[in-house]
Amino acid sequence: MNPVSSPGERDAVRPGGGMALLATIALVLLIIGGLNWALVGLLNFDLVAAIFGPMSALSRVVYVLVGVAALYGLVMLPRLIRRP
Repeated sequence: MNPVSSPGERDAVRPGGGMALLATIALVLLIIGGLNWALVGLLNFDLVAAIFGPMSALSRVVYVLVGVAALYGLVMLPRLIRRP
């Protein structure tokens, strides 16, 4: 463990830590987004649009949440790389 990191940073990457739920939600959203992009690229089929309607308010919320999860992943990536 990095002795310079704060307790919050350690909890964010440790299973069962205070931020484990947020990390899990972000991971699920990234998986949903990745699978959706795979469907778009391979089959020209947007699953989110098919479920919630093309560019409906709800589909836009899903797209934004996936984007926020990606930003969270970018912030967490260096912490995960430094992990012993």
